[in-house]
Amino acid sequence: MIAESRITELMASEVKRFVKGHPESHKMADRSSSSLLAGVPMPWMKRWAGPFPVVADRAEGGTIFDIDGNTYVDFCLGDTGSMTGHANAPISQAISVQTQRGFTTMLPSSDIAWVANNLSERFGMSKWQFCLSATDANRFSLRIARALSGKSKIVVNDWCYHGTVDETLVILDEQGKTVSRPGAIGPQVDPGLTTIAVPFNDLEAMEKALAGGDVACVLMEPALTNIGIVLPQPGYLEGVRKLTKQFGVILILDETHTICAGPQGASRLWGIDPDMLVIGKTIGGGVPVAAYGMSAEVGSKVESLMQGHDLDVSGIGGTLSGSAFAGAAMRATLTHALRQEDFDIAIPLATRWSIGVQSIIDLHGLPWTVQQLGCRAEYWFSEHPQNGAQAAASVNDGLESYMHLYALNRGILLTPFHNMALMTPFHSAPDVDKHTSVFAECVSELVS
Repeated sequence: MIAESRITELMASEVKRFVKGHPESHKMADRSSSSLLAGVPMPWMKRWAGPFPVVADRAEGGTIFDIDGNTYVDFCLGDTGSMTGHANAPISQAISVQTQRGFTTMLPSSDIAWVANNLSERFGMSKWQFCLSATDANRFSLRIARALSGKSKIVVNDWCYHGTVDETLVILDEQGKTVSRPGAIGPQVDPGLTTIAVPFNDLEAMEKALAGGDVACVLMEPALTNIGIVLPQPGYLEGVRKLTKQFGVILILDETHTICAGPQGASRLWGIDPDMLVIGKTIGGGVPVAAYGMSAEVGSKVESLMQGHDLDVSGIGGTLSGSAFAGAAMRATLTHALRQEDFDIAIPLATRWSIGVQSIIDLHGLPWTVQQLGCRAEYWFSEHPQNGAQAAASVNDGLESYMHLYALNRGILLTPFHNMALMTPFHSAPDVDKHTSVFAECVSELVS
């Protein structure tokens, strides 16, 4: 057990080191506070360790350079948005060319048709639509499921995350009631009216939720990722698929983060055939895009809804969705990245990262563990959790913040929430070994 007093003592030293090493970022933070809410353009940026955010100057491959001249091995990669590598040359070139050909016309482009075909080959979905974020794709998919089923409720996993969709920002309270997740701002209605949360890896709870007869769909990740990596137990996903078919409920899989499992995502890798599938940010190489696909059966039913004068106020779509600019970015990304040859480099690096971290944990006899999903890996301050509640209970905010800041001060960026690292083909074995070395130094100081 690492004493809180020890963490507090070491944290003070790391904060001083951080402030000293980031004078220009400090100045920028002071200036930004006058015009940016909380001093940042997006709330999650407040989650970075340290008293103020590092300000990036540029990024290339698996590296970020800040305005103070510091260099970082970037294992965050824009929380998956830059999983293709920063400034990936063929993607950047395609985007640059398209800027000279027009950004948005509200007309289909040949690139978009190519992307839809590629996504069908990858994920097995028959028909596709496009939008600007996985949040939108999930929200639109929920609308479609309700329209097709005539039912009002949805099922999600306890402690899931599917973007800023109101119905999905939920957990189970101590009485087993579905309530708003801590931190959710201004939910429009009591989420218990719209949503049933069930623990991940619990088929009995899933069956009970679906047996009520008022559920339109189940929206879930093949493996939880946004409360840390929680892998499905053998037979769990197959059981969910069987139950959704039994009760006539649409199954929507959100592959936005689980694309880290391979070029076809976790669903195809594990042999699960959903009715609908969502894929976000990764497929645009950093450009805001997302797509939602559907089986031939679902697609045929949805096409029957896409009729008439009021189609533009249906609650799905958006004038910038599927633009020529987005199409060019996605085509280049799916052509030059997220390929098997890319995962053949990135996944072994994640394995190397996992082995290195586990060796340090074992050396010191700590009750910690490492989890890996494809080219994504993380360490836990506990045994492997089996559901979201167990994962949330294992979080140690003070220890996590200290270890993140320690790594950041030595040129390593981890995802600012959890202890997660994502690999790109632009990373190298020396990058991974640098993290292992820094991790070893950090743990040695903590336990000394």
